[in-house]
Amino acid sequence: MSSPVPGTVRCVGGIVHDAAGRLLLIKRGNEPGRGLWSVPGGRVEPGETDKEAVVREIFEETGLDVIPGTLAGSVTIGPFAINDYVCTLAGGTLKAGDDATEVRWADAADFSQLDQISGLVDNLMTTLSNWKVLPRS
Repeated sequence: MSSPVPGTVRCVGGIVHDAAGRLLLIKRGNEPGRGLWSVPGGRVEPGETDKEAVVREIFEETGLDVIPGTLAGSVTIGPFAINDYVCTLAGGTLKAGDDATEVRWADAADFSQLDQISGLVDNLMTTLSNWKVLPRS
């Protein structure tokens, strides 16, 4: 994805489910969305492909290794143009790092509760529901 508008920041996110169908979430340490739960991701560095950036960002924020797959969808939040990819968990040890202050697996009930208490970044529930990638358990 190239920047469609000058000043747009190219970003990626990773949608990762564990074997139980729970969704990988991070609590954001920086804006946008500081203190709220989201899928892991961040900026694409110069010379990186989206998929290389997804692998790097997820590892930096969660300690997990993933294999990126298909594009789930794209969103624009302010200046950030974000491509979110469905990823397969390949290994690693779950631990918060980089921009993530906390990391967790959320089942459907946990995810719904976070949405009800406004603990998710704006429109995450609706977006992931539209893309059919909500927690499966």
